[in-house]
Amino acid sequence: MYQGMLAETVTITGYHDDEIGAYLARPLGPGPFPGVLVIHHAPGWDTATKEIARRFAYEGYLAIAPNLYHRFGPDLAPDDAAAAARAGGWITTDQFLGDAGGALRFLKALPVSNGKVGTIGYCSGGRQSFLAACELPIDAAVDCYGAFVVSTSPPELPFRMEPIIDRAPKISCPILGLFGVEDKNPSPDEVAQIDAELTRLGKEHEFHSFENAGHGFFAVDRPMYRVEAAVQGWRLVLDFYGRHLS
Repeated sequence: MYQGMLAETVTITGYHDDEIGAYLARPLGPGPFPGVLVIHHAPGWDTATKEIARRFAYEGYLAIAPNLYHRFGPDLAPDDAAAAARAGGWITTDQFLGDAGGALRFLKALPVSNGKVGTIGYCSGGRQSFLAACELPIDAAVDCYGAFVVSTSPPELPFRMEPIIDRAPKISCPILGLFGVEDKNPSPDEVAQIDAELTRLGKEHEFHSFENAGHGFFAVDRPMYRVEAAVQGWRLVLDFYGRHLS
């Protein structure tokens, strides 16, 4: 069977109608295909993020990864853009929701879209994926070890993140959470708190915590990569999306 994809940088309209860059990867063919919004981690819009988008395209999804640090320097290398974002106070909640909303509209407007879109995020992007489930019209959300959902970021961080668990009553889609038992942000206790609150609210969710894995276990280009957790995590993500986005 022929398999092919197109991957390219595109321009989308985000917060305050700003034009920002995004990376789009999609299967070649008539579709219709479900969509995935890939939310990059705190280190930025890097090669690993774009590889994740291509993986989703290979699996039959329209995948888009917006550059959330575009305003700090669209032509900066990922590390430099991340440093500029830290120095500038990172990005606001409204800015993220505006940019993410623009990415969702872009995907749904593609002629080969089936109209359904999920989100996935890693690290800070995991928290933002949870936030998207609370505030945006999506069909499924995956939170990969997103910190500061139930707690405030510590003072040593260069930017402040407030808890967002109070927004959970507005969640309108299923959530998949993937966490490492050895992680400290979020810790297993924090994961249990989120799980308990979503259960109390009657929100559809499933959480999985992996032994011998800490923060960033999906990151193939970093020392914290854990192959067993990552392989099983990918299986869970694709099964979850298969049930909710097809």
